[in-house]
Amino acid sequence: MSTTSIGQVLSCSPEAIIVLIDDLKAFEEHKAALQVGRYLRISQGNNDFTIAAIRNVRGVHNQEAKGNPKWQFHIECQAIGTLVDGKIFERTSILLPVPTEPAFPADEDTLNKLFAEDADYQFPLGQLSLNKATTMKIHGDRFFSKHIAIVGSTGSGKSCTVARVLHDVVGISAEKNTNIGNQNNSHIVVFDIHDEYTAAFALSKEQSFTLNRLDIDTLQLPYWLMNSEELESMFIESNEQNSHNQVSQFKQAVILNKERHNPGIKEMTYDTPVYFSIAEVYRYIENMNREMIGREEGENKPKLADGTLVEDRKDYYFDRTQAFVPQSQSKGSKATSGPFNGEFNRFVSRLETKLADKRLRFLLDPAKPEGTPFKTEDFEEIMRQFLGYLNKANITIVDLSGIPFEVLSITVSLVSRLIFDFCFHYSKLRHEKAALNDAPVMIVCEEAHNYIPQKDAAAYRSSRKSLERVAKEGRKYGLSLMVVSQRPSEVSETIFAQCSNFLALRLTNNADQNYVRRLFPDNSSGITDILPNLAPGECVVVGDAVLLPAIVQMPLPRPEPHSRSVSVHKEWKEPWRDITFTEVISRWRKE
Repeated sequence: MSTTSIGQVLSCSPEAIIVLIDDLKAFEEHKAALQVGRYLRISQGNNDFTIAAIRNVRGVHNQEAKGNPKWQFHIECQAIGTLVDGKIFERTSILLPVPTEPAFPADEDTLNKLFAEDADYQFPLGQLSLNKATTMKIHGDRFFSKHIAIVGSTGSGKSCTVARVLHDVVGISAEKNTNIGNQNNSHIVVFDIHDEYTAAFALSKEQSFTLNRLDIDTLQLPYWLMNSEELESMFIESNEQNSHNQVSQFKQAVILNKERHNPGIKEMTYDTPVYFSIAEVYRYIENMNREMIGREEGENKPKLADGTLVEDRKDYYFDRTQAFVPQSQSKGSKATSGPFNGEFNRFVSRLETKLADKRLRFLLDPAKPEGTPFKTEDFEEIMRQFLGYLNKANITIVDLSGIPFEVLSITVSLVSRLIFDFCFHYSKLRHEKAALNDAPVMIVCEEAHNYIPQKDAAAYRSSRKSLERVAKEGRKYGLSLMVVSQRPSEVSETIFAQCSNFLALRLTNNADQNYVRRLFPDNSSGITDILPNLAPGECVVVGDAVLLPAIVQMPLPRPEPHSRSVSVHKEWKEPWRDITFTEVISRWRKE
């Protein structure tokens, strides 16, 4: 460790430490170690040292008697922690040095103490941008058990950063599976809105790496797993005048139908995740919309065209669309409209349209390979699908690129809520044995601004609510979030407020830069000034898992995700290419 002082403390405050260097020769010798972003080691008058990050370097010179300039340099620093006894770095304890205390450049020995691996700080993130020989090691448990935010403008290297981090988790290196025959216990679910990440986890067959990929053709997400809010979001327009009546009758129909198909369950609720027939619920609502009440003496009940009095609607309304007696004031056939007759015309039409929409088959008409519908007893298989337990996969990619926009929010909401509920109940079972969740899960929200926006729009309410719940409560039950976005200022503030670790790549938008600055801890505010100038793959790393804020160059993952921009000018200079339009249109039509 260097013992030669290059300057001394001139002034000191919690905001800034000013180190004076009044020797031009000393400054020139250590110029490389005095660049903005590098670190100084400042004595505290005992065996401890304050570690400070350089924020500003200013030189002033005065003329000496012989006309030669006399240089002085003011190095402005931000204190970030204490090196105790020259051995252990503690970010939490900062004792500020007093004026005249000597300052030293943070040599390689000091940097190794700050960044090198130990029992806790063992997860490699990348190389320090200001010292490529030093690998940045972070606290793996604090990084993955708390929520992570990865932000950066388009082209800054976001997708590659996410892929690289996940590669290190599941054991992929240089297109090889380093865990062949020794698969680890990681469980990661990626919401992939542009189908970028399949390529990053598709290894050759001999590498024996299993990827669990769910797209609109393979994802089985039965509607009966939806809770009340998701069902109503899908089938009921909240701005319609009679929406309260739609909700009340739909709720009643769903509960009655769940009881009909699951007689063994005693306490049935609107939210119980068991099978019910949406087609039968549709018929129930259709019958309520056409219902006529017999008004002859002793009747006052719904009356069918053949004169049958309906004692209990659930015995008649689920199986078929009934014909009712006509409205009449004549004696012997007196009948008037039911309480909801004609009121559900738009509701019935909407239900019919949704059920006939082939794009929504994965939700409203999912079937097993043999063609039979998923029932209550298939719930375990559905949950195994999401968590990679059907094919023993560490990574599950939910490809949202083919999901219709109008059900994107519900799809994200349903999958994330089911995973949360599973982690909750599994954790409770483990707590009964005085243990913690031993199969923790992480959800990666790629392009998060698309389904957890800042604005409380009705179209995104369900996904926003589910993921905000994960952000606020998931950590207790072994469920963490990685939120990835190119527009952090447009993502729910509740989500980012719960993130403890940040990887910020280049941000060119002023609103996003200011937003990220507010999210960063106070002692790292100065480092955010570099956000617009970061190179692709370079990121500012801040958070609980990091001993001190740093700028890191992330290595490229191999294989890479399909996120690279098209080389437009290069392609335009090539000779004219013919395109097979029939293939494109065939895929478009899903032929």
